[in-house]
Amino acid sequence: MAKKNETAGTVRVRLVKGLRGVQARHRLSVKALGLNKTNDVRELKDSPQVRGLINTVYYLVQVEE
Repeated sequence: MAKKNETAGTVRVRLVKGLRGVQARHRLSVKALGLNKTNDVRELKDSPQVRGLINTVYYLVQVEE
């Protein structure tokens, strides 16, 4: 049960598209999420700041909750 409580406040984010031809501001948002290459996955703390970054680059990432 401790494992379930641990992952309740996190969100998994996967970069599904490349950054070629993307606005520089959106590239910075992807970098701030800790994603570098296509298919990179990060498990991040679920916070309004992270959700804002995800919403900015919604067309590049896939959220796996």
